[in-house]
Amino acid sequence: MGTPLAAPVLLLLLAGTAGLCRAFFSLPLRVSHPAPRGGSPPAPVVLRPGSGTRQQDNLGGADGLALASDPGGALNFLAMVENLQGDSGRGYYLEMLIGTPPQTLNILVDTGSSNFAVAGVPDPDVTSYFNTELSSTYKSQGIDVTVKYSQGSWTGVLGTDVITIPKGIYGSYTVNIATILESENFFLTGVKWHGILGLAYDALAKMCGAGLPVSGSGTNGGSLVLGGIEPSLYTGDIWYTPIKEEWYYQVEILKLEVGGQNLELDCREYNADKAIVDSGTTLLRLPQKVFSAVVQAIARTSLIQEFSSGFWTGSQLACWDKTERPWSIFPKLSIYLRDENSSRSFRISILPQLYIQPILGIGDNLQCYRFGISPSTNALVIGATVMEGFYVIFDRAQRRVGFAVSPCAEVDGSPVSEIEGPFTTADVASNCVSSVSFHEPVLWIASYALMSLCGIILLVLIILLLVPPRCQHRYTDNDVVNDESSLVRHRWK
Repeated sequence: MGTPLAAPVLLLLLAGTAGLCRAFFSLPLRVSHPAPRGGSPPAPVVLRPGSGTRQQDNLGGADGLALASDPGGALNFLAMVENLQGDSGRGYYLEMLIGTPPQTLNILVDTGSSNFAVAGVPDPDVTSYFNTELSSTYKSQGIDVTVKYSQGSWTGVLGTDVITIPKGIYGSYTVNIATILESENFFLTGVKWHGILGLAYDALAKMCGAGLPVSGSGTNGGSLVLGGIEPSLYTGDIWYTPIKEEWYYQVEILKLEVGGQNLELDCREYNADKAIVDSGTTLLRLPQKVFSAVVQAIARTSLIQEFSSGFWTGSQLACWDKTERPWSIFPKLSIYLRDENSSRSFRISILPQLYIQPILGIGDNLQCYRFGISPSTNALVIGATVMEGFYVIFDRAQRRVGFAVSPCAEVDGSPVSEIEGPFTTADVASNCVSSVSFHEPVLWIASYALMSLCGIILLVLIILLLVPPRCQHRYTDNDVVNDESSLVRHRWK
C-alpha cells in the first residue's frame, strides 16, 4: 500500500470515470423457448429449485422464476459468465442482437428502471444505433414515449422486434422496444453502450414496453446471469434481505458504520424516502443528512482531515504520487440490512478501494482519485460503487435481494468487500421504512389531477372576467338611497 501522505498533492476538476472490479448480477425470471420459424411462441417455462425438469406456467403465475440453483442443463449459466463489460463510472453493458438481420448493440443493465430502449437515430455520443428500416421483423406501435431518469431523459417511439442475447438465455424473443429519437444528458461522452435494459418492476415502467437494464462501458467486466445462480461467481454464504416494495428493488437499511463506529442516526433517515439496489447508478448515493454524517465521520477517522469540500462533492479529484496507495488512510464503510428473519441483520462492508476510485493519471508521477459517494435528494441508492464488491441476486420470485462476496473483489491480492452476520436488531426500530409509500406513478397522477383542477378554476375565473355582468344595477342621480338598508348614507353621488 505504501505510506500515506500528509495531504493530497494536487486537486483537479473532475474529468473522468473508472471502476476497480467486475460486477456480478443474478436475476431469476420467466423464459420461453424460441418459436419455430413461422409458428407462434410456446408458453413460458418455469424452472424449479434443484430440478432439471420444466413445468408449464401461465402468464398469471408468479412474477419470474423460482430460484434455479441447479438447472440440470436446461440453462447454461457458465455461458453467461463474463458477459458484461464496463465499469462503475459509466455502467455495465451486455451485447444484444436486435432485428432481422441482427444488428449488434451494447445495452446498459439497469435494475433501477423498467424500460427497454435503444438509440434509434445517429447521436454524437453513441457509436451505433438500431436502424428500424433495416429490420424486416420490426413493427412500429405508433406510440410516442418520454422517459425521465434522475439524470437525463429521452423521447422515442414504441415498437416490437426480435432480440437475442449471445451470452444469455438461449433463443430469440419478440419484445417491446422503444427507439430513442431525442435525448438530453442520457448518452454521455465516452460511453460504449447504445441503449438501456430496465430490470426493475413494472410499476416503474413509463410505457407499455418491458426492458432489461443496460450496462455501461469501460475496461472491466462482469456477469449477468439470467434464471439462476452460478456458484463459481461467489464465495461463502448468500445473505438475503426482503424486498419491501415491488417497484424499485427497495430494501431496508438499519444503520451505517464508518470505521466500525455507528453514525447513531434514526434508521428512518437511511430509508428516506426509499433505499434501493440499482446497478444503473454509478455511485453510492446517500440522503443529504446521512451523506453529511458519513463525510464528517470519514474526515474524522481518516489520517487526512484537510480535504477540499470539492473532493467530497465530486467536483474535484485528489491526487497522490503513483508510488503511494491512499486507501490505507480511509476507513471501512458498512451497511446493515435486515435479514429475512426480521430479528436479525447482516452487514455488507466495502473497503476504501471501492469508494476512493482511481480516475486519472497525470504524467508519470501522479494518480488522481474521486470520492465514490454522493448526496441524494430522494433515496439511498446502493449503486455500482458497492455492487462491484459482491455477487448480487435479484430474486423476484421470493421477493428478496441476495448478497455474497465476489471472488474478483480484490486489489493487490487483498479482498475489498466483506459480509458478516447475523446480528441482533434489538437496538433498532422494528420498521425503518415509512408505512406510507408514495410511488412515482402515484405522484404523477396526483400532480396531473391538481394541475387539471387548477386549470378548470383558472378557466372559470377568466370567463367571469370577460363576460359582462347582466344583473348589475347602474345608479343614476335620480336614484333614492334607502338608508335603512345601506351601511353608508348618501355616498352614491
